[in-house]
Amino acid sequence: MNLAWNRINLTLRHPFVTAAAIRTHKQTIWVRLRHDGIEGWGEAVPTDLYHQSLDSAEKTLAAIAKRLPSNPADFDDWIDRLLRDFDDQRATVAAIDAAVHDWRGKAVGQPVAQLLGLELSDIPPTSVTLGIDESARLVEKMREIAAFPIWKVKIGTELEDQTLRTIRAHAPDQTLRVDANMGWTSADALPRLERAAAYAVELVEQPCPPDDLATLARLKAVALAPIVADESCVRPADIPRVAAAVDGVNIKLSKCGGIREAHRMLLDARVHGLRVMLGCMIESSLGIAAAAQLAPIADWLDLDGHLLLRNDPFTGIGGARGRLQLGASPGLGVQLSSNK
Repeated sequence: MNLAWNRINLTLRHPFVTAAAIRTHKQTIWVRLRHDGIEGWGEAVPTDLYHQSLDSAEKTLAAIAKRLPSNPADFDDWIDRLLRDFDDQRATVAAIDAAVHDWRGKAVGQPVAQLLGLELSDIPPTSVTLGIDESARLVEKMREIAAFPIWKVKIGTELEDQTLRTIRAHAPDQTLRVDANMGWTSADALPRLERAAAYAVELVEQPCPPDDLATLARLKAVALAPIVADESCVRPADIPRVAAAVDGVNIKLSKCGGIREAHRMLLDARVHGLRVMLGCMIESSLGIAAAAQLAPIADWLDLDGHLLLRNDPFTGIGGARGRLQLGASPGLGVQLSSNK
């Protein structure tokens, strides 16, 4: 068994502005697990919010490469050990987990979703994201994504009222979801929610800092829009902790540690009466394809990371108007582009 990896340099179509950061480029890491002539692929998206970096990811991969299992039958136990031993590097473990799923699907000739007992033929549409920007550039971006029926709008700065007003003036019928990226405070959260709700938003994602569950619960109680936890809900143990404070959770493979952990979180969220968004980082089609395997059992999809890129190095995800289409190819259903 062999493990290889390399950095991916991704260029965004537009500068991506949130309440937390501005990005024009993004680096991730592809991971390839090879055994018995079969390759399984995954993508690591380390995030500084969780004390991860490209360097820490590569250091983790080097350590993992020294403890590969000899038998694919041991993959599940191996992943469980990696989650325990590299608990703070779950984005990297998520890439290994995706590669294992991809390998297994290819080994038996089935898509990963089918291995999970799921069917990809009918999944919710994904939103496409609008970053924070000045009105003129925002209008230009809206023209580019006009065919997408659901937009996720980044707010959480002093521009949010202007942003929502501009969007509604040009797109009165679009479904809008807003993400404040922890940009509201306990003092201003309620009036900002009231103003956002006036623009008929479908939900509000992570309005305040991750540990401020009291404010999240207060916003949930007024029932102006569903409140969805993102940074407040990272791993399986967070589901019961946040359940009373929110209406839903945003589950991301890079946060929790992969497809298996995300699947567990999704099922536990249902037990606690929560709705589920499947989300992503800025990543290529490789990472998006891994998350999309769970799309049939999610309420909302925010799997547009690959759509924000100029140079996606992987192919295999089709679709239009927000409807992701993964073919019947075994594994994750994506391939490294031949011109990369």
